Amino acid sequence: MTKAKPKLRFSRKLLAIPYALFLAIFVVAPLVIIVYYAFTNGDTGEFTVDNFVNFFSGTGGQSFFESSRFKTIVQSFFISVMSTVLCLAIAYPVAYIIATCKVKNKAGLLLLFIVPMWVNFVLRINALKELLDWIGIYNKSDEWNIFNTVLGMVYDFLPFMILPVYTTISKIDKSYLEAARDLGAGGASAFLKITLPLSKPGIMSGVSMVFLPSMTNYVISNYMTFNHTKIIGAFIDECFKNDLWNLGSVTALLLLTLMFLITWLTGGFDAQSETNARGTSLW
Repeated sequence: MTKAKPKLRFSRKLLAIPYALFLAIFVVAPLVIIVYYAFTNGDTGEFTVDNFVNFFSGTGGQSFFESSRFKTIVQSFFISVMSTVLCLAIAYPVAYIIATCKVKNKAGLLLLFIVPMWVNFVLRINALKELLDWIGIYNKSDEWNIFNTVLGMVYDFLPFMILPVYTTISKIDKSYLEAARDLGAGGASAFLKITLPLSKPGIMSGVSMVFLPSMTNYVISNYMTFNHTKIIGAFIDECFKNDLWNLGSVTALLLLTLMFLITWLTGGFDAQSETNARGTSLW
């Protein structure tokens, strides 16, 4: 008798293999390289923490707080904060109106804000640059350069703020608002005590998706200011282009740590965020 050949069993674990390979090649391997160069000597390859000490050290007789490196960090932080605040100020009312309106095709309204993302990124930024040049506020002064950079960031990252806020608001249990109105709460009171607290997961998600990329997207700052406004992402790019891999890796690792801390502090790792969005943690 011939033995029956074993049948291949298809399971969900097999679907994870391509994703695991992708993570290993394009996420884990680059991180390992960054960590290696951040903690090793550029000449001998020996373990050292001097790269971090040098990053926070001044140059040319200046302290770290007087150096151009510190000014770049402060400028990047300011641009990122302003971009995030403006995105939230625009995105929240838009997301709230779309999520609560009585229009049946809400997806169509939301699509109006997503369609620009389908256009090539560089093409959109160039179009905005040409518009600012036509208006007459392109490459005029440092103040206008900061304004143009923030405008470019808001223009590019606004959909990333609208989507999570809209998703969170649309999933809020409507019975909470009905109960609040039955108990005598007005529209403003119900919004401040019900909708706004329950939309916090979407706000935090949008903030993390706008704040951190705004500190590193040097393409926008370069195009919108003719390379006159430098952010921390441009500094990392210059380090790697000039073979300063240790300094660039240290800067990238510090930004990665900042990203982790912000995500952790804003509850990005909270498994209950979906439950919170539905309103079950209100009480």
